[in-house]
Amino acid sequence: MEKIASFTVDHLRLLPGVYLSRKDQVGDGVVTTFDLRMTRPNQEPVMNTAEVHTIEHLGATFLRNHREYGSRVVYFGPMGCRTGFYLLLAGDWTAPQIVPLMVELFTFIRDYQGEVPGASPKDCGNYLDMNLGMANYLARRYLKEVLCCITPERMTYPE
Repeated sequence: MEKIASFTVDHLRLLPGVYLSRKDQVGDGVVTTFDLRMTRPNQEPVMNTAEVHTIEHLGATFLRNHREYGSRVVYFGPMGCRTGFYLLLAGDWTAPQIVPLMVELFTFIRDYQGEVPGASPKDCGNYLDMNLGMANYLARRYLKEVLCCITPERMTYPE
């Protein structure tokens, strides 16, 4: 079988960042997939499932309720390798265009306190696997080390 596109990225050189992963034609429109890489693959520890799950709940809730982008969100969820998240948006987008949205999103997660949306046995299949404190910490780190000072090399996959 032919490798899928995400397996052709050099994960040994990949830095945390906001990457345009792919654009797919779906019907008459385009769906743009972004790679929101929060940790350096194969160089630093992956995120634990509890904080990934918390970021997923907070991120999906924030994005789907966003005044400008909410109707364009197709999916927000974790990568299986637990080094980041995928964001799929309806439309033809670039990484620099969505950085302001990512700053909003991760500021929301960094500052969030209280009950995690959907973290109940009725709403979630694994509601006990949550860690808000670590989700806050990881969002703060991503904002400080990546989003606040993002450079072109953190928006373009390494060759």
